[in-house]
Amino acid sequence: MGKKLLSIYIGGEAVVKIYDNKVEKIRKPKKYRIRRLDKILRIRRTKSEAKILHLARKSGVATPIVYDVVGCKIVMEKISGEPVKHVMNAEISKKIGESVAKLHANDIIHGDITPMNMIIQDGKIYFIDFGLAFIDNKIEPKGVDLHVYFESLKAYYDDWKELKESFVEGYLRAGGSKDVVLRAEEIESRGRYVERVGLA
Repeated sequence: MGKKLLSIYIGGEAVVKIYDNKVEKIRKPKKYRIRRLDKILRIRRTKSEAKILHLARKSGVATPIVYDVVGCKIVMEKISGEPVKHVMNAEISKKIGESVAKLHANDIIHGDITPMNMIIQDGKIYFIDFGLAFIDNKIEPKGVDLHVYFESLKAYYDDWKELKESFVEGYLRAGGSKDVVLRAEEIESRGRYVERVGLA
């Protein structure tokens, strides 16, 4: 099988190269850090991301299979399908809620749950970017995870309230904690307070 380069995406944290048979994600250097320290941190975070991808898959969440980890590069399965952002509906949002509940049950904090970071293929929703993920069992970071998703719904969709309700339904049905949902609402209230008093 060939390895034809189809596209390149340059993000804040990484360069993603999409080939016809695989994806390579290379964590970018940070020029403000000492070069040697920067490389150590990038290698460590790359290994951590690959490990969390594996843990997420073991928890029942669809993720790309990791083929290899070389230095600051992860080589993984190419997922073909539609970006969730373009096909979002209430049923899909509910399924996302179910997947996030599985992540949180295993103390996996995704860190950037948005429709841009998911692909739907054959009815299955793949979480494709764990670049900001970490492990934590506390309610606050899990609440932040939900808050980030809810804010992305507001940014992209007119029917965001319905999509949010569907997510919460799926999240709770799959064993997600009501306390985490309440914490997400509290985090949103904090943001509104900051805006109201002019601190934003």
